[in-house]
Amino acid sequence: MLFNSYIFVLLFLPLCLVGWFSLNRLPSRKPALLFLLGMSLWFYGYFNPKYIPIILCSIGGNYLLSRLMQKAAASENAQQRTAPPRKTILLALGLLANIGVLFYYKYMNFFLTEAGSILGETFTLHTIVLPLGISFFTFQQISFLVDSWRGETEAYSLLEYACFVAYFPQLIAGPIVTHDELIPQLRAPENRRLNWDNLARGLYLFSLGLGKKVLLADLFGNVANVGFNGVDALDSTGALVSMLAYTLQIYLDFSGYCDMALGIGKMMNINLPGNFDSPYKALDIQDFWDRWHKTLTRFLTRYVYIPLGGSRKGKLRTYVNVILVFLISGLWHGAGMSFLFWGVLHGAASVLTRMVKASPGLQKLHPPKWLRWLLTFAFLNITWVFFRANSLSEGFRFISALFSGNFGPVAEGYLSAFHLPEVTALRRWFSIDSPNYLAMLIGFFLLNLLSVLFLPNDLEKTERFQPTAGRMVYAAVVFVWSVFSLSGVSTFLYFNF
Repeated sequence: MLFNSYIFVLLFLPLCLVGWFSLNRLPSRKPALLFLLGMSLWFYGYFNPKYIPIILCSIGGNYLLSRLMQKAAASENAQQRTAPPRKTILLALGLLANIGVLFYYKYMNFFLTEAGSILGETFTLHTIVLPLGISFFTFQQISFLVDSWRGETEAYSLLEYACFVAYFPQLIAGPIVTHDELIPQLRAPENRRLNWDNLARGLYLFSLGLGKKVLLADLFGNVANVGFNGVDALDSTGALVSMLAYTLQIYLDFSGYCDMALGIGKMMNINLPGNFDSPYKALDIQDFWDRWHKTLTRFLTRYVYIPLGGSRKGKLRTYVNVILVFLISGLWHGAGMSFLFWGVLHGAASVLTRMVKASPGLQKLHPPKWLRWLLTFAFLNITWVFFRANSLSEGFRFISALFSGNFGPVAEGYLSAFHLPEVTALRRWFSIDSPNYLAMLIGFFLLNLLSVLFLPNDLEKTERFQPTAGRMVYAAVVFVWSVFSLSGVSTFLYFNF
């Protein structure tokens, strides 16, 4: 189910809120948690009910392994560590199982194709339907297993654990939540009562996120698609417009999803971790990854980078670890050489940034902030091309067109994205015969770029939120406008990952 759909906005979300707070009036927490789990599974399996057994088996298997690790730890402590390290064996089994399932659904055909091209063989490819959100809930459960191995988890009930994994606002596209962030909030007695202040904050954040997705990101997506769907016909102007459009689309799309997820959580008195901190304000790549998809960066740091040795084993080992982490990040985002290349580019840029910061001579140069931002933003734009391209070769053809110097007028295909019902209504209202669609495109780009660079992000605004008539009207207008624009349903970009 999509946040930006009529069934979610007009049926699922109101039903969920009413049921959640009504059942939380009962003395026992179990009816409310069972209701939440049932709603989350409905949300997850709405498009394809075959997804539900997959996530249920994943939840059951990982929960069993975590409990076995807890029992093994108690047994080993009782025997003064004379027993075999069963916890480590169980952790290894859990990691192999989770990564194996993820590999089968997401990477099997990719590796068969690449292996076939290397060996000169043709392997039979199977039709494998990628379950929604499998990368997210797999990483979330791997973190739980590792924390269980470290002795950092409690003896949660199966119902609590299932709600932790399947909690619908963060299930499909994050944020990647840890057990100690969510389960204590599900247990807290004060969170079982409707909080009108949280409801207002949540509705405000949800409305702004919905507007980001429906009114802005999807429009930029239509512009970007013109170029990325016809790479071989691109000139430099088209490549530049498409590249900038995708840069803004992916920001607004993923940021909008995260805003809506956090807003829904806030309505239910659940504080989910923020995933965005104005990432396009970053002055270098390390700064960018401290701001973009923060919970993925946290996961990769805690459960990959630090176990590999982090920065504790010398500079060379540190740089190798950084590259490995970004290779995993690229592969996590998608099964394709273009994603791997994107990860390599970001890893190399991160290593270069570390080297510059570690060099006293280079640090003395003190380049101005505007130059650091410009270089970082240009790098992000170029690397997003490979993230969006259908193949690595297509990405290189796109970059070749971008730097070919073949500039010309903006093609009609880009301008047609602004042939919107709202524009038609304004034309009739002001009796405009020939609207300047080029001016609209330029203005739309500049306005949104300036907003992501200079305005506080929605999470910051929500933390300082004070209910006022102006904010109420603003949120209501964005919400209603977005709902009336839901006819062309578009999935979120991170649903593909």
